[in-house]
Amino acid sequence: MIGGIPWEEFTAPILLSLRVTMTASVIVFAAALFAAWTLGRRTYRFKTIVETVFLLPLVLPPTVVGFVLLALLGRRSWIGRAIEAVFQAPIVFTWWAAVVASVVVAFPLAYQTMKVGFGSVDRSLEEAARTDGAGERQVLLRITLPLAARSLLTAYVLGFARSLGEFGATLMIAGNIPGRTETVPTAIYTAVESGRWAPAWWWAGAIAALSFVLMLVAGRTPKAQ
Repeated sequence: MIGGIPWEEFTAPILLSLRVTMTASVIVFAAALFAAWTLGRRTYRFKTIVETVFLLPLVLPPTVVGFVLLALLGRRSWIGRAIEAVFQAPIVFTWWAAVVASVVVAFPLAYQTMKVGFGSVDRSLEEAARTDGAGERQVLLRITLPLAARSLLTAYVLGFARSLGEFGATLMIAGNIPGRTETVPTAIYTAVESGRWAPAWWWAGAIAALSFVLMLVAGRTPKAQ
């Protein structure tokens, strides 16, 4: 027993949150890396509009983000029906829906951090490598990514932490089904609503401790030389 509830009941939301967050953080990192590299350092038509769309989840209420995702992926939309036809099951009110919600809300933080990181790389070093015959892939792997490594790590940590703490959009599209879609934030909400403050404190402490460790690791990472 911990916080007045069985150990299995206490750890279930934590394990599900970690499962959702680790999956979402990898997707966020890959998507943000691609977007920041291909879009962040170039000037093109409608760039401002595209980047504004990317950053919208930062300023929109999470419930609005969740509502839009529910409308897009629910059974009434062609996207939702297509997903259900392919996988023989709807995506809403599953742990994958929680992953989608976490990806959408965490992506802007990771994208903006990576964009700043890539922008801080000395372009003269990249040009020198190209002059020596390096291709774009070699420049990216051997020059840009190593010099922006700290920003990339920070972006991953921010995406991970944001995914871990996601609540509003997740509640809208994934629900709060114990053992299936109940993450730590939704478990805390339910516990407080029912007057069970002890487990809520334990869950809050667990998620705060994990976030603290992540931020500490990111902060202690040495800058690339």
